[in-house]
Formats: sequence, structure tokens, C-alpha cells
Amino acid sequence: MAIDTIEEGKAEALETGFRGTILTPDDPEYDGAREVWNGMIDERPALVARPTGVTDVRAAVAFAREHGRSVAVRGGGHGVAGTAVADDSVVVDLSGMTGVLVDPDEGVAQVQGGATWGDVDHETRSFGLVVPGGVVSTTGVAGLTLGGGYGWTRRLWGLTCDSLRAAEVVTADGEVRRASADENEDLFWALRGGGGNFGVVTCFEFDCHELGPEVYFLGTFYPLDDAEDVIRQWHELVDDAPREVTADAVLWTAPDHAPFPEELHGTPFVATMGMYAGPVEDGEEAMAPLRELATPLLDISDPMPYVAVQSMLDEYFPSGDRYYWKSHYLPDLNEDAVRTITEYARRRPSARSIIPIRSRGGAIADVDPEATAFGERSAPVLLSIDGTWADPAEDEANVEWVQSFWDAMQPHSTGEEYANFAMFDAEEERASFGGNAERLREVKARYDPENIFRHNANVRPSETA
Repeated sequence: MAIDTIEEGKAEALETGFRGTILTPDDPEYDGAREVWNGMIDERPALVARPTGVTDVRAAVAFAREHGRSVAVRGGGHGVAGTAVADDSVVVDLSGMTGVLVDPDEGVAQVQGGATWGDVDHETRSFGLVVPGGVVSTTGVAGLTLGGGYGWTRRLWGLTCDSLRAAEVVTADGEVRRASADENEDLFWALRGGGGNFGVVTCFEFDCHELGPEVYFLGTFYPLDDAEDVIRQWHELVDDAPREVTADAVLWTAPDHAPFPEELHGTPFVATMGMYAGPVEDGEEAMAPLRELATPLLDISDPMPYVAVQSMLDEYFPSGDRYYWKSHYLPDLNEDAVRTITEYARRRPSARSIIPIRSRGGAIADVDPEATAFGERSAPVLLSIDGTWADPAEDEANVEWVQSFWDAMQPHSTGEEYANFAMFDAEEERASFGGNAERLREVKARYDPENIFRHNANVRPSETA
């Protein structure tokens, strides 16, 4: 497609005093700069700005606003919807801003907006600390946090956004604002689950928690034929489990490599997978019932370093493959819902597609749904439909499977979905804002009235604010 380019002289004006790199469609590095994790995304921005610091970010945002351009923000570039780039936009690419500074005495980590969870875990582990992050280490801190953030410690310490204590934000007017419980409180409220609607977050400040270095990992794999019974038992056990237990039911197919033995390669299964956020010996005892739900095909449950748990799924989500994901919050797992899930697991056109059923409750539900922009706190389960494949020729079949599955689960859903697992292929707002949508629109009108930050689970500015 044709790119709505920015005149050369105007682009050069941004370069004055800009310490980072600016790429236009004529630059040899441009095509590489517009690639993101999801290989389905093929967007052509007008300009990619790679800042080295806050001053560069301010300049790029001001430039976009002055020239009538939207801003796409690239943190880790790992979002499934691919919103880190957008046609004809100015991309603010934070990949050069990945610093992590840990204060072990205060139990605080300051994390720049381009960092990944691997960057965070690498620094915090030296002090026996963790920040509740995701389950794939290449995931960007920014996108995960702003959308909520599910990880292996969520039932004990809540969502990632619940550990956010402050943020430095460049808003649409080019100003730098600190958002916390005491400063710009409305912006701080919105950042915790409201997505990338309100500016470029150049630095996050998180509370850290003591954990590790070893934890107990749960990984027990059962035949898919036992899925309905395993899911029901798993749901009952996790509901009553200690908060240190975060465990999911996962429907998938054994890949052709370790830790799966050759005789299991290509075998579909249902697994209980999770982590105990506490002493290893307590974890082994607490996880034991989840290892005895049927006769296992394989059990790799064992103590392991926390950082190993955090990165063990990385290889299954490589950059450049095709991803189409959707989700539902489920108020319960009734018989019909479980049957539908297992039927669609058998119908996956790609053996790499995964169906995680994530446990919630615990600390997630402790937070008042109006206390943060992330409003869906009550549903005990998040169903994720993770279409994953490599061949572009298989796009239609895999997208159709995800959409059909999602449609079939609508009768069992709260009607909301997790913003970080949405494709934004519909105009209406679909995210976990609950009853907070109108308040979010008012905050949006205050900090981004022209909606230049619209490549996200978009919140449109209120007309009455």
C-alpha cells in the first residue's frame, strides 16, 4: 500500500537535537524497524523514531501532534494485536530504553519503557526479588502492565498493574508527568489496566516481592481424552488452593522436542501447569493433588530457578510466526462450557495452537474493581484462545477456528475480554474495563483529547469532559 509520507524537510526538522535514530520509508533499516513479534502484522508507518531518552520521546510526540499524525508506541513489540506499528503513524520505538534499576532496601524497581520481563528478572534475581510479570520473558513490560498483566504469581500478588506504584509519562501535549497515588491520580488510575491510551510511559516504578531463587513448578500432562474430568477437578482444587498456588489447565499438543519423549511427539494433551510462589517444600505438597487428576502421560513437576520458569515458554512463541488470539472471562466452568472447550481443542487446525484456562481469584479479586482501570476482577477464569501457526497459507483456517471458538463460548462469557489478548478487529471497545469505561473516557479527554494514542484497546475521549 502507498505510505502517506512526511515531507523530507519536515522529517529533518525532528532530527535537530534528536539523539536517537529516525527512520523513514527510504531508509534501509525501515522494513526491519516495522517488523513486530506477530508475523501477521504488515503496517507501514510514516516514520519510526528510536529515542534514547525522555527528551527524544517528547520531541517525537510533539512532532506527531504538529503534523497531524497518530502515535504508535513500541515497548517490547510483543503485543498480539501488533499495535506497536500502524500505517501512516509516527512510531515511538523504545527498544533503546531498556534500563532496570533495583533498590533492594526500598524493594522498588525502576524500569524503562522498552524493557522486557527478561530484563527485569535478570536484575531483580540478584536481590532475591521479583516483580510480578508475564510468563514469556520476551514480553514487553509496558504493554503487559498497561493492559493488566497475568503471571505465575497473580493469585498471591495480583496483576502486574497492581504492583505499579508510579509511572513517568509523556502525554499528548509533549509534557512529562509523574503519575502515582499522590500525583496526577486520575492518570495513575487509568494506567493500571487502561492500556496505552494516555501517553508514552518512559519509566515504570514497581513494588518488588521476595521470592526464590528456586520455586516449585507444576507440569503434569494428561491424555486429551481425560480433559473434561481433569478440567473440572482442576477448577475445584485451584478454587480452594493456597494463594501461593497459581495453576492453569492448558490444552495443547506435545512438540517434537524435549522435555517431551519421542513417543509423545504430536500427542494432544491437557496439562496442569503452574508455580508455587513460596518455599519449594511447601509447593511440592500444595501442588500434589494437581498431579493426580488422571494417569499422566508425563510429569515434569520439579523445583527450578524462578528465572527458568519465566523463560521456559519462550521457544514456543517465536518472533515472526502467525498469531491470532481472543479471550473470554467465564463466571463459571459449567458442563457445557467444558465440553465446548474440549471439542474445539480436538478441532485445532494447527497443533501449535494453545488453549490456556487461567485461574484467577486470590489477590486479583481483593482489589475493588473501581480502584484501577482494570475492572474485571470477579470472574474466576480467563479462557484464552491462542491461534498459533507459521505458514501464511494457513491464515484463513486458523483465524476461522479462533473466531468460531470465541463465538461458541459467548453464551458462557461475562461479555468482556482481556485487552492484551484481543485483536482489535472490531470498532467497539472490547476490553476488561467493566464499569470503568466512562471514567476512562473522561481521563482520555484530559490527557489525549485528539486521540493521537489510538492504536490500542482504544478509549475514545469523552465529549463532555
